[in-house]
Amino acid sequence: MKRKPSTEATAAWIRLMRIQSRVLDAVEQDLKKAGFPPLAWYDALVELSRAPSGELRPVELEKQMLIPQYSTSRLIDRLVDEGLAARRECKIDKRGQFVEITEAGRELQKRMGSAYSATIEKHVGSKLSDADAAKLCALLDRLGCSCDAVQAAGKDAAAAR
Repeated sequence: MKRKPSTEATAAWIRLMRIQSRVLDAVEQDLKKAGFPPLAWYDALVELSRAPSGELRPVELEKQMLIPQYSTSRLIDRLVDEGLAARRECKIDKRGQFVEITEAGRELQKRMGSAYSATIEKHVGSKLSDADAAKLCALLDRLGCSCDAVQAAGKDAAAAR
């Protein structure tokens, strides 16, 4: 017989889903008010800027995105159209391609990083002590969400300030 989740586990799940949605919506709205494109653009640009030569295969970019991105090819098209990224053919595998960040992409990523840091502080940092945030990371780690990658992103955002 399969075990059903406890009332407490179900309540935790509901809260986790609601707060994730609410905070992401609030962050998106703050970025929009500041005149920036969607958070997915920042996420993609950060991942490209972290890559060894500033380039990734589209499938690698999709795997590394922090927020769900089901339409990576459309996102890449938009970044390329705006001059923030460029497509490059793979020299070894002519059918494959890379997406690489441009200088304009690096500049936008830095500017957005400052706004993103401020909105993270507004919606999360100002509501949790550092000790509470560390406890939350530990609890999420138990669910399989390693905060190590997220901490690296946070350091990048802090460095952008």
